Amino acid sequence: MDYINLYQSLRNQINFDDDFITTDHLNIYNFTFESKATALLSGTTNYRCEDHRLNFDHCEQEFKTDMNEDELMLNTKDIQIIDNKRFRYHIFMPENIRKTNRFILLFHGFDEKSWDKYYPWAKKLVEHTGKAVVLFPIAFHMNRAPGLWRSRYEMFELSKKRQASFPLTEHSTFSNVAISIHVHARPQRFIWSGLQTYYDVIQLMDQIRGNNHPLFEKDTKADIFAYSIGGLLGQSLMMTNTKNYFSNSKLCLFCSGAAFNRIQAASKFIIDSEGSLALYSFLVEHLDHHLKNNPRLAHYVSEVHPEGMNLMSLINYHKMIEYREDKFREMSDRIMAVGMKKDSVYPYYEIENTLKGISHDIPVKVNILDYDFSYKHEDPFPPNKKYEDIINEGFEQAFELMGGFLKD
Repeated sequence: MDYINLYQSLRNQINFDDDFITTDHLNIYNFTFESKATALLSGTTNYRCEDHRLNFDHCEQEFKTDMNEDELMLNTKDIQIIDNKRFRYHIFMPENIRKTNRFILLFHGFDEKSWDKYYPWAKKLVEHTGKAVVLFPIAFHMNRAPGLWRSRYEMFELSKKRQASFPLTEHSTFSNVAISIHVHARPQRFIWSGLQTYYDVIQLMDQIRGNNHPLFEKDTKADIFAYSIGGLLGQSLMMTNTKNYFSNSKLCLFCSGAAFNRIQAASKFIIDSEGSLALYSFLVEHLDHHLKNNPRLAHYVSEVHPEGMNLMSLINYHKMIEYREDKFREMSDRIMAVGMKKDSVYPYYEIENTLKGISHDIPVKVNILDYDFSYKHEDPFPPNKKYEDIINEGFEQAFELMGGFLKD
């Protein structure tokens, strides 16, 4: 089946309600996950790190006060958002396999609320590798986002009010207004939600390696396919290698791999200019100041929490250079990146600069693809019937390359 028909077919058949769906030589399972890491999130003033038996009192900043009343309705206590705590995730399996010891974790991009475009990707990875594919959502994204965020009418009205309150705002749309407000109000949410997702993945791995998952053997090996901002999570998992879960794993980065401050995030499909500016200011320009004033945050991104320290090493290209490059050098034979020449969000040369290092002497394989059809970062393979043949050819080329890397 060609790409566009496959895209339409899968998006029409797949849902989160059914526990089991079978289609086109593929079995799809839905499982419920309950995060044990929500205590990290904003919503209280007293926090505790159980690993180090440390209490942190009154160390979270107050909500921003320059937001209009409508925006404040989205600036809720993160710890209380049930959609983010308890959610469903898909597993794609070859139809003739009931239990396996090989799978691929698939991570998506920033501010996405629908898995539709990833269904053909996951199916192709299953076909090319013979492995199961787990589509795991990042905190406050996809089906972990509050239901209100997915209301087209509510978000359209909110975007208009946001543009009136911040007239210089660019790229504000119904699609990105919720996450833009979420991050604009408290940019540290980027770190906390990233860490929550990290711990959620480890929780899933604990379940699998503890022989407590019906689809996976105890000795299961996980590889990673990470797109866009999901690459930060994939890289952090590989660099930290908690409990040696990723000692022999491969990481395939698609339109991903550059340090955070080398990408262009502001987009009507990702985050508006005000949200992007707040995030950049917090993570890059004034991070040292924020760490001095927030001992809890400083603790979770220090060497005692290597998962947080590794995440921070991927934020600023000009900091922690030797540390980051030593990590990439150690696992260079287990990383491959695929960039796209016309990608303006994750420019291919920034992917190379980060993964290959400042001197371009780290032997990470970076492949650059380009196509004659109109594509963009947010939609590498647009389901456009007018260019059906060349889009299908480009899709097959990309996933044959990436699937081949992840096969063994």
